[in-house]
Amino acid sequence: QVQLKESGGGPVQAGGSTRLSCTLSGGTFANYNMGWFRQAPGKEREFVAAISWTGTGGHTYFTYYSDSFKARFTVSRDNAKNSAYLEIGSLKPEDTAVYYCAAARLPNFREFGETYYATFWYSSWGQGTQVSVSL
Repeated sequence: QVQLKESGGGPVQAGGSTRLSCTLSGGTFANYNMGWFRQAPGKEREFVAAISWTGTGGHTYFTYYSDSFKARFTVSRDNAKNSAYLEIGSLKPEDTAVYYCAAARLPNFREFGETYYATFWYSSWGQGTQVSVSL
């Protein structure tokens, strides 16, 4: 059974940066698209970014971003460490949220590319990590 564990986050000051990590166990990490979502207090969960699977030994991947986040957010992956990352720069108080990572195993490339923001792709979810941005 695939399990995801997020780390990083915590209290940060506005204008700073942070890097969130997500480690996958119980599956072949290279075969999973990894997505990042966030949920701010009183709001619905929203898509942030995703990165495609590479396959074992592969190095080619694609990244997907919500238009709202592409300027300050960077998604990446390290297959050797079974981990995906989300870097957030120029943090703002409105970035305060619980950030979740999620995994989708070998989704159809074209179909995923059309609806990469949809939660239905992701069968496994982490418990989330809190990012709190203060002025």
